[in-house]
Amino acid sequence: MADIAGVRVLYTGDYSREEDCHLCAAEILQFSLYFNSEKMAKTIRRLAEKTPEVGETVSGFLVKKAFTYQIMALDDLHVFSQLSTENISQRITIAYSGAFGVLKHRLKQIFESVESLPDEESEGPDFRVHERLTVKYESEKHISLHWRSDPISDMVSDSVIISILLILILITSYC
Repeated sequence: MADIAGVRVLYTGDYSREEDCHLCAAEILQFSLYFNSEKMAKTIRRLAEKTPEVGETVSGFLVKKAFTYQIMALDDLHVFSQLSTENISQRITIAYSGAFGVLKHRLKQIFESVESLPDEESEGPDFRVHERLTVKYESEKHISLHWRSDPISDMVSDSVIISILLILILITSYC
């Protein structure tokens, strides 16, 4: 309490002897502050090797660090930041007891691109949908789907899974 009171006494003591001074509006100087709201991002490493032309699109990752912005290529991300990238391979196994050829035929009716895999890539009658998702025949009662995770492949896999489940519903409703 004594320290707080001491600081208060020092603060009020400096100006307590002076008279209050009131200013009218005409005596106050006007001033304006201008702030530059323009932001600049620097390209680094691979993206900085070639100077882009005016209007050319620069594609990369925008990284904000302290109050600076940097645009960098995906390969340079781990060098200049603590971020890293990883590829995720996904796999799902579905109970499917129907004919594998019927499944392939139905998926061909739904999707534009359904192609058989070459014999050296697969052991069975496996096929690929939109060059992103592989459908493999595991056994008489199971199939598996394999894909690398990205937004488009995830959408294709979701629609193939729903299609397979609808085919299963149709098969069981006719039996």
